[in-house]
Amino acid sequence: MARGRTTSLSIRLTPAVRQTLLAWQRAPTIPAGRVRRGRMIVLVADGMSISAVAATVGISRRFVYKWVRRFLAQGLEGLADKPGRRRVPPQAPPAGAARPGAVLG
Repeated sequence: MARGRTTSLSIRLTPAVRQTLLAWQRAPTIPAGRVRRGRMIVLVADGMSISAVAATVGISRRFVYKWVRRFLAQGLEGLADKPGRRRVPPQAPPAGAARPGAVLG
């Protein structure tokens, strides 16, 4: 008998989605993060506990919950990386331009 908490999150995968997630694990061009997320989803769908999935994949339970919820809400598109914050490099002011906040006069 299983011990500990049970989760209310359950996933039922269609054969097509399962096939896609398994194909990601064999594809050399898929980013490693997406492969890991796909593996998490398959393991949860197979009935493995969140703690066991986290230990198997090597991430915290918090992130397993995060990705499962995102998958349930958005499907396969939810497993993609969201764009990060873009760093805008500082630009030098054009020659002869006044500094911002400088009083001309």
